[in-house]
Amino acid sequence: MAIEELVRWLEQLVWLLWETACERPVYFLFTTILPLAALAAFCIFITLHLVAPKPRLPFPSEKTYITTNPDGSISSPRPLPCWYDRWRAEGFLAQEYPTIPKGFPLPSEPTIEPAEVEVSVVIPAYNEESRLTPALEEMVEYLDQQFGRPGTNGGTTTTTNNNNQFLHPERQERSAQKQPPSKKGKRATTPHRLVFRPDPSTSRPGSSHSTTTNQPPPSPTTPQPCSGYEILIIDDGSRDRTVEVALAFARKHGLHDVLRVVRLEKNRGKGGAVTHGLRHVRGRYAVFADADGASRFSDLGRLIEGCEDVVDGSNRGVAIGSRAHLVGSEAVVKRSAIRNFLMRSFHFVLTILTPPATSRIRDTQCGFKLFSRAALPHIVPYMHTEGWIFDIEMLMLAESAPATPVLASDGSVIGTSSGIRVAEVPVGWHEVAGSKVNLVQDSVRMAVGLAVLRASWMLGVYRRRLPPA
Repeated sequence: MAIEELVRWLEQLVWLLWETACERPVYFLFTTILPLAALAAFCIFITLHLVAPKPRLPFPSEKTYITTNPDGSISSPRPLPCWYDRWRAEGFLAQEYPTIPKGFPLPSEPTIEPAEVEVSVVIPAYNEESRLTPALEEMVEYLDQQFGRPGTNGGTTTTTNNNNQFLHPERQERSAQKQPPSKKGKRATTPHRLVFRPDPSTSRPGSSHSTTTNQPPPSPTTPQPCSGYEILIIDDGSRDRTVEVALAFARKHGLHDVLRVVRLEKNRGKGGAVTHGLRHVRGRYAVFADADGASRFSDLGRLIEGCEDVVDGSNRGVAIGSRAHLVGSEAVVKRSAIRNFLMRSFHFVLTILTPPATSRIRDTQCGFKLFSRAALPHIVPYMHTEGWIFDIEMLMLAESAPATPVLASDGSVIGTSSGIRVAEVPVGWHEVAGSKVNLVQDSVRMAVGLAVLRASWMLGVYRRRLPPA
């Protein structure tokens, strides 16, 4: 009886609302529709505050690293350099003292400190003892050849080697056959775009932007060009021998204080590990790569060139590896039907829920992405997602970055450009056994996470503001 009465009452309520809407539509709009819409928006806003990811603060031990000593022993924990802490402190200082007199040595907006090495490689690792060594071997071989190690003569090469760096693999192979092999570093990151405004004394010989006459001598305060690379392995609470394997590799290859291991006390997820690593990079370019070595690391040169192609007047640029060109290839065809279906379904949801520039990217999930140093303060401090969906938040933050001046060829400002441009660069890729992705569960989680992420940014749950201490 109670159910029948409830049904009868609901029917009467529906007919009353229908009659009111037909007879007095304006009254119905303001007394029913708008209040219900406001209540629904408020409920969604409160729900997002409760369910939206909130990254935890790092523990003190997570701001240290260990490496190997020249004698082969393991070092004691050392302080981990952190551009993020200085950036954040400058931001709070500017907020606390908004009326600082002109001439006071405080930047108008937080800036990132100069680079110390050319490339920083961040590797998130969780239980990767079996897959880490092959990936590191490929990385170190390429980085030693192209960049050399800090404090060595690896940073100087001939113009021929510089010009060969960005060639396609087939041309690189033909070029390599004509040149004797060498273990010395082949410097490969001298910017070839005018917008980088390289110092005349360090311009590449033969470059259209190098200057040889009427140039003043470099100032003693001019920063010296950086060289070399670093590898940051972020151990995300592994339960196996990931750390021991990484340190053994560093000991075997003499990567003392070049390969640094940061241990997270509690698992944060891939996104949290990558974000933590990017907060502590010292490189002119920062790249994160998966620990399984699925992406061909020698395509790093293509990412650097792609980044320079889209860099803006503030030297901000992003380049991401893409596997979209492999669709229809043997590597993708051999995948299971359910995996390919989920991949296409996720891309369809991504197209609907993300902003225009991000929605046009064909492959957002490839674990091989590079950032110029100037782009990091506009992306890394505002990261919230620590799971698989973090790549998309990075791209959305790049798209929504503040405007920067657009420079003419003579250096004059001719306008502004909002957002950080992203170059999608085809890279080599192959399937590696041992994936920790659960196809169905993680696909559902990513779809829900994407919806929560987009709604949080649209409704103001997430904002570009200085993170708490």
